[in-house]
Formats: sequence, C-alpha cells, structure tokens
Amino acid sequence: MKTVISYFVLFSILTISTTFSAQAQRRGKVDRALQAYEAGEYYEAIDLLKEAYDMVSDKDEKSKIIFKIAESYRRTNNPKSAEMNYKKAILRDYQNPIAILYYADMMKMNEKYEEAIEQYQRYAELVPEDPRGEDGILSSELALQWMENPNGYEVEEMKFINTRESDYSPAFAREDYMELYFTTSREGSNGTEIHGATGENFTDIFVTKQDRKGKWSEPVPIDGEVSSEYEDGTPSFSADFRTMYFTRCFISEKEASGCQVMYARKSGDTWGKPDALPLIGDSLVAAHPAISPDELTLYFITDVPGGIGGKDIYKVQRETKEGEWGEPENMGEQINTVGDELFPYVHPDGTLYFSSTGHIGMGGLDIFKATRQENNDWKVENMRYPINSHADDFGITFKSEVEAGFFTSSRGGRSNDDIYSFVLPPLKFNITGQVRDEETNEIIPDATVKSISSDGITLETTTQDDGSFKFMLKPATDYVFIASAENYLNGKERETTKGLDKSRDFTTTIYLASIEKPIELPNIFYDFAKWDLRPESMVSLDKLVETLNDNPNITIELMSHTDSRGSAQANIELSQKRAQSVVDYLIEKGIKADRLTAKGYGESQPKEIDASIVEQYPALEEGVVLTEEYIQELPDEELQEIAHQINRRTEFQVLTTDYNQ
Repeated sequence: MKTVISYFVLFSILTISTTFSAQAQRRGKVDRALQAYEAGEYYEAIDLLKEAYDMVSDKDEKSKIIFKIAESYRRTNNPKSAEMNYKKAILRDYQNPIAILYYADMMKMNEKYEEAIEQYQRYAELVPEDPRGEDGILSSELALQWMENPNGYEVEEMKFINTRESDYSPAFAREDYMELYFTTSREGSNGTEIHGATGENFTDIFVTKQDRKGKWSEPVPIDGEVSSEYEDGTPSFSADFRTMYFTRCFISEKEASGCQVMYARKSGDTWGKPDALPLIGDSLVAAHPAISPDELTLYFITDVPGGIGGKDIYKVQRETKEGEWGEPENMGEQINTVGDELFPYVHPDGTLYFSSTGHIGMGGLDIFKATRQENNDWKVENMRYPINSHADDFGITFKSEVEAGFFTSSRGGRSNDDIYSFVLPPLKFNITGQVRDEETNEIIPDATVKSISSDGITLETTTQDDGSFKFMLKPATDYVFIASAENYLNGKERETTKGLDKSRDFTTTIYLASIEKPIELPNIFYDFAKWDLRPESMVSLDKLVETLNDNPNITIELMSHTDSRGSAQANIELSQKRAQSVVDYLIEKGIKADRLTAKGYGESQPKEIDASIVEQYPALEEGVVLTEEYIQELPDEELQEIAHQINRRTEFQVLTTDYNQ
C-alpha cells in the first residue's frame, strides 16, 4: 500500500513538472513570435504566430494573434491572405475597429470595391471622427469611375527585366535614357542574407542598358563600391548623372532596421565609396532620396517624431551645389497625411511625384503629382488608372521631354513588386464637317472653310462635292470654323480641345443662309399693339449682331410684318415702328446705321408655308400663302391663331454685298 501511494505521489510530481515545462516551452514560442512581429520581421513572424495561435487558449489572446497574422500579411504585401485573416479576427471579436478599416483596405487592394465600401461605412459609423472611413468610401467609388474611364496612358510590364523577386524604384542613369538603374532582391545581389520582413535577399542596385534597337540587356549589379552586405536601393541622380543618392538600411537580428541616405560620386564608369548624409541623426528611417534638377533641394522620407503621419516626406536645402545641407523641413499637410508618403521623385521640370496611402487612392500605394500654385500652395492630383491600380504603385521616373518612363507596381497578382513602362501617346484630334443650306439642308460644294485657332494660325480649305471638309486640330486650343459661299451669308461653328486628355474625332455641320430671299428672325416678340422689344427677343437679335459682324460687307433691310387683323394703315405704322426698334437695338450694339434700313410691311406680305412649318404644323399645306381668306377657311380657331402668329414676323433681306466702311 505504501509502495502504491509512493508511486502515485512520484507520478503526480513528474506530471506537474512535465506540464510546467511544456507550458514554459509554449509560452516561449509565443513570446518569440511576438518578438519577431515587434521587430518588424513580418515574413518570419507569420509562421511563428500561426504556431503560437495553437498554443494559447485565451479567446482575447487568440484574436490578437490572428490580427497580428493579418498585419504581417499586409506588411509583406499579401492582401489576399491579409483580408482572410482580418475577417477571422473580426469574427473572433477582435475589439479594435482598426481591423475593420484594414479589412476594407485589403478588399480594395483585391479589387472588391463594392464590398470594401460596406466595410468602410461600418468603420465610419464606429469611428466617425476618423476621416479614413469616409475617405475609403470615396476612394472606392472613384476607383470604379477611373477604371471605366482610363486617362490615356499605355502601361506594359517589363517582363525581360522583372524576376520572381522584387524589382522596383527604376531611375534613368544617363541623359539619353538608355541606361536604367533599379532596386532588386534577385539572386546575384551582394546582400546574401534573407530579410526577415520580406523573406527575400537583401536588395542591391542593378543596371540594364538599351541598345539602338530598343532591346534592354540582362540586368547586372552596378560597378563600384556602392553595393554592400546590407539593403541598398532607391537611386536618384544629379542632373549630370555623376552623383547618385540612395538608401542603405542596416539589419540587425531581432532589431528594427535603421536606414540612411547615402551618396556616391562616379569616376569614369565606376561608383566610388559612398558616404552617409547626416540628415536626421539617430532616427530609425531616412530613406528614398530625390534630388531636384538644380541639386539645391533633397527630398526624403522619415518617421522622425513630430511628423504628420507614419512616414512623411521632408526636404533639406542648400545655397550651392557644394554647400552644407540645412535643417530638415516637413513638407506639410498638403503633401503628408496620417498615412505613409513614400518614394518622392522630382521631374526634370521640377514637378514633385510621390506615393501615398493617405491621399484618396485606388488601393495600396498610389502615385500622386504635386505642382506648386501661384499662391505657393501644392495642388496634389492622383495619377489615376492605369498608372495607379488596386495594388501598390510607386517609384516613378520620367523622361524629360515626353510623358513616358517607368514605375513600380505589385498589380501582377504576385506578392513581389515589378517594373512597368508607361507612355502617354500624343493626343490626336480631327474634325470633319459639312456645309449645308440652312433652309433646304442641301449640301454646298466648293464652299470656303477657314479654321482660325486661338494660337493665331489660320488654315483654309474648300468643301468637296459632298460638302465635306476636314482639319487636324491641336491639343489645348480653341477653334472657330467660318464657312462662306456665293449668295450665302457666312456661317460659323466653334470647337475646343482644351481640357481633353484623350484623342478624339469631332464632327460638325455649318449651315449657311441664302441671301436670295428674306431670312426670318425667330422669337422676336412685342406686347399687343406695341413696338417695344420684349427681353426674350434679345437672344435672336444678338445672333443677328454676330451675323452682321461676321459679314461686314453687307447692308440689310429690317422687315416687320403684322397679321391681317386691324386696319391696313394701322398695321403699316405699327410694323414700321417695330422694324425701327430692331434697327435702334442693332445700332446700340455697334452696327453702323448706314448698313441698316427699317421697313414696315404691315399685312401686305403674308407668309408662304414651307416644309419646316409643315413639319411643326402638319395641318397646314406647303406652298400655300397665309392670306386672310385662307386663314378664315381653316377648321378651328386654334389653327387660325397659329396662322396669324406665323404671319407676325420679323425678317431681314440683304440689300448689297459690297459695303465698305
């Protein structure tokens, strides 16, 4: 009995000891997973956190671990896995609403814009003071619009440069744009260690060169002393391409990375030993340098305390190219946001480009264009689709004279980054038209058509047998097209290519009015038995002023007609006064008096029904003159009143075509 009891006690002690040991081991693995996550070793942390999840039983701790798994996937650019794990964390009652926001962000990066809007709305209701909810809704709606209406850029993946590893931040390294530097983690780089945050090799700067046939060579590491055992990348060049600024990040095991902006000078074809620029002291990050064309301003990103968001764009300036750099200056809230602003680039014309997660965008990082306004404010514009996409888009570089270059994107469906080319083809605009008779709609061949553009250039052509003409148009230009033909008044139409960012073919028709018979002025109204012009008549008369100015060689007779009601003499007097009121108005508008004659015809010239009147009033018969007798025979009073109204009209007749002021 004592033996049995002793054995039981010994077994219990061993069991308790073994349990404590197993618990300690599990706790140690959980702690190691959390340490890897906190150190930014997200790639390694994913598997460690998954293992740790199975080792804990507390509900809250499990939900926190799932959230960290989702965060690790997000930070290693795996939005599909991140979306799935954010959903799991939310379903397991992870308490921080930020999981909902990031869940929506990942949906957006996976092109699930409609679903993302629902989650952004949910987040906005939970955290109404955070603008990221409403911004997310707006960005998703705009993304759908931009994809339906691309902005004209042509984008193509550079498959002969890209690898299965990350390739990003291209930069032209020669004035003729036939040499391209970029950052890569491919095999053959000098940094052979595996980055705990990405699972890839440490990056180096490689170069590829283009031959005269446009073919790019196999990329190789750059020559010289720039490449190191650490992370090197994001090159930026001085205007003469003899000085290169780049980022170097130093990696220590289980510690966050520290990065510095470095610079190196070129001797012959080889880069010398680089030196560090002491921009921000001991901050964890100083990276992504971008030098201005005059080399007096250097932009870079940092997370130094006191910034606006996560990582902000700063600048330092100097008086001369060899001078000392001044104190770092935050670019301010027009550029920086509560998100991250990264990868600045200065175009040869001085325009600033950068990528951001905080400005309204389509997915992860979007590329933005920032231009200085006259009041010194920044105007920030999204580059839109197809430069931007649902994925991360960043690291852009341009040729100076044309809208073309390269940028980086993860849109290819892989978790790594790739280099893409882009070009905005020259805008092409054409206009084709016809010249036709205003009344009969018949074509007018051999008419002269002039194109007068706002840049002062006038071109002239003649219409073909089918009355057609054609002109090529320039971008951002206003045009007036004036047509003229014998026995016709000049006619014109306007068009503009201003504000258009896509090529387009315009069509138009220029109608000419024949001068061989009177031309009616529509919508000239008077009060009963009065001759004062009513305000609604001014639109038609202003068009007549324009016609007279377009035809400065003509003189005209203003002809006023009444219906047959009332005495003939009273109608003559009334119509004469009405015709004179039109002449007086034209003189007030600057038309010379000796070009104008007022004539009242009273009821003496009733209107002849033409096809246009029949089209509007089918009960009337084409070719019939609206005499008093004919009107009285019409079947109802309403139609009779219409006939009287047609007779009450104001016309003009061209008298001469050789007027010379």
